[in-house]
Amino acid sequence: MSIRFDNKVAVITGAAMGIGEATARTLAGLGASVALLDRNEEALVKTASALGGSARPYPCDVSKAAGVERAMTAIQGDFGGIDILVSNAGIQRYGTAAATPEQVWDEVLDTNVKGFFLVSKYALPHLLARGCGAIVAVGSVQSVAALGNAAAYVSSKHALLGLVRSLALDYARQNIRVNCVLPGAIDTPMLRWAAGLDPNPQRVLETCDRMHALGRMGRPEEVAHAIAFLASDWASFITGAALLVDGGMMVPAGGMGFQESGTGAGAKPE
Repeated sequence: MSIRFDNKVAVITGAAMGIGEATARTLAGLGASVALLDRNEEALVKTASALGGSARPYPCDVSKAAGVERAMTAIQGDFGGIDILVSNAGIQRYGTAAATPEQVWDEVLDTNVKGFFLVSKYALPHLLARGCGAIVAVGSVQSVAALGNAAAYVSSKHALLGLVRSLALDYARQNIRVNCVLPGAIDTPMLRWAAGLDPNPQRVLETCDRMHALGRMGRPEEVAHAIAFLASDWASFITGAALLVDGGMMVPAGGMGFQESGTGAGAKPE
């Protein structure tokens, strides 16, 4: 028995690169037809072309209701239905509450939270018409914890997890499962961009490796595999869950720095 998505239609947002692109490649490789949404039209078309087969691009800003509704209607017409929604589109911005301009707060919450709300809102009628379906949102370890200087991002990822749980409860009896993956630091273009904001990007990348118990950052395809599991029949009794895909980042009390230098440091497993 293996995970397969033959005759299934999967919609993936933020699909042009990073975790979204890896998810599109994974689901397509497992037999799904994939509808790819992203506001970066050039990169989106390139990704869809590389996937070939039944992959189709739908340029779309997920924070705009009219565009999302139009895209979902087009997908329904092109593919005949929707079985899986992967809400991955998201942005990162930095700043404390006092330092974050209102327009930056709105930009982050509109993309990361409102975007998930809108793609769910307009995909759900098509999922319900199938009689079953799966939604997987891409959260973050910052859905359940926080890093400094990221007030808008942390707030958005906490809110996203709340919406996952609300949707899971509201649609369970209609056979729609809704779950969330919580990645740690994943080696994506967004993470590389963030590292580039520091005078020493390599130091940031090395710190990202050290933050995880496994001693390295994750790869996009490792998150994509977790998404595929949650979207599959193998996860048929899982809904409202938040699955950590974080290389053990959230395990050590006090973080990995304390693990290396604090109580019990240096102990080797037998």
